[in-house]
Amino acid sequence: MKPFVGYKKEPLSVTELLDLIQEFTTETSYYFLRWTHKVSGIIEESPTNDKFPMLEGQMFNNECELRWKYKQKNTYEVLLLSVVGEYPDFTKLGEDWQTQQRNAHLYSPTETRFPKGFSHTNLDIAQRYFIDTKTATVHFVALTIGK
Repeated sequence: MKPFVGYKKEPLSVTELLDLIQEFTTETSYYFLRWTHKVSGIIEESPTNDKFPMLEGQMFNNECELRWKYKQKNTYEVLLLSVVGEYPDFTKLGEDWQTQQRNAHLYSPTETRFPKGFSHTNLDIAQRYFIDTKTATVHFVALTIGK
């Protein structure tokens, strides 16, 4: 598996973003959505049109993490962190990436580190570090599913 980091050159409309999310969704995909007044927690339901506008969000599974962030006029910038090769629809960022997978720990819902009402499902979460091989610098830390 070859790591790939890329972004969409032009911001996407909500409809285009929802289509892209569906393109990358697998059977074991999870979502985390953020608004100014709340967060979704880690959920299994894909975002729908009525969840927008949101400030940002992410979809992750064992193959990739897709991140989106509000730009302007209900459009979103999109970043893809993948371990299953290149995607020609995305502009490549960087040249040589390597990844390291590490365990992640989710705190209990009563832990004060999370906003009130934060929820997550019982799943094996891990972190995938995207490391520039030339500089040995970690540039991105993506959520993924542990094995």
